[in-house]
Amino acid sequence: MADEATFTQLKDKVVEVRHYIHQHPELSDQEFETTKYITNYLTKLGYRIITPEKLNTGVIAEIGQGKPVVGLRSDIDALPIKEATGLPYASVNDGVMHACGHDFHITSLLGAAEVLAQEKDSLKGTIRLVFQPAEETHVGAQEVDAAGGADGIDAIIGFHNKPDLGVGEIGLLPGGLMAAVDQFKVTFKGIGTHAAMPQFGKDPIIALSGTVNAIQTIVSRNENPQKTAVVSITHIEGGSTWNVLPEEAWFEGTVRTFDGEARKTAKKRFYEIVNGQAASYGVDVEIEWIEGPDVVDNDPQLTKWVVDETSKHLTVVKPEPSNAGEDFAYFSQKIPSVFAFVGSHGNSDWHHSDLRLDDEGLIPGVKWYYYNAKRLLAELGKE
Repeated sequence: MADEATFTQLKDKVVEVRHYIHQHPELSDQEFETTKYITNYLTKLGYRIITPEKLNTGVIAEIGQGKPVVGLRSDIDALPIKEATGLPYASVNDGVMHACGHDFHITSLLGAAEVLAQEKDSLKGTIRLVFQPAEETHVGAQEVDAAGGADGIDAIIGFHNKPDLGVGEIGLLPGGLMAAVDQFKVTFKGIGTHAAMPQFGKDPIIALSGTVNAIQTIVSRNENPQKTAVVSITHIEGGSTWNVLPEEAWFEGTVRTFDGEARKTAKKRFYEIVNGQAASYGVDVEIEWIEGPDVVDNDPQLTKWVVDETSKHLTVVKPEPSNAGEDFAYFSQKIPSVFAFVGSHGNSDWHHSDLRLDDEGLIPGVKWYYYNAKRLLAELGKE
């Protein structure tokens, strides 16, 4: 078992690795150089690279032999955001930034891989590293699963950094940690006309405006107040000049829920309200509904083991569940799993162009993966 000196010796290296990865971000499903970097890193450590051919980006690697198989997952993609941190290791890829801290995740898992590699001959089972592409577009976990990258895993763990948690703090709880995510786009189609003669047209902007207001009743008047639900409209477009009523206007947004019934209710009432509003204004409407990942649902028994193990080495706190989504949910719906929040002591929140994370949080991230991988091998090996 690794001691504190092992992690101390690793610190400078993981900081250097993170700075390099942060400086070279890549968008979802375009993480080709990141994939090469991770593959080379793990190959030098003696890992078996088993990335399926069907997976264009991302890395799957193993160490150890036999059952049980414990998966350790990190996402690897960045966001289409122009970095404004002023860091000496800021992104060199203009308009692309690790603004969600996936560089923090990659580095923590590579650090754990270093420590586990030192114990490869004594591992009682198999550790499978899953460096997953395209989390930000919510398709990467499905891509890994469809390619066979998750086959045979008995349990899987992962984490997301949490800027509002301090270094060494780990947020853990059983059940729902992050919300189910649905996305929508609604397009109203009317008849364009001169703004001075609205009687000759059918105004999609009026229909859109009324619908935006009506949709707010989904949560306030249809959902159980004891259940968490959020409906947000985030983008509206319509028209091109000041004196013409347009033919079309549209909006898009998202629904976040933690309960299956709440999710069904939100979608049902959304369709009823949108279609009803369109009919009342005499315009046509098209609804595009994109179902995203389900709730990130932590297995109760695994969570007990992980809380017990983590509390020996780090500070466990009970976090507020987040309405943000995570496609780790595709794993948690199929494989017993635990997802955590790891404190990164950031200056702002995820997806902000000025987000700066604290390098001191990397070793706690390494410890999170390492100690819980060993604990789960031991616990699952008893079964």
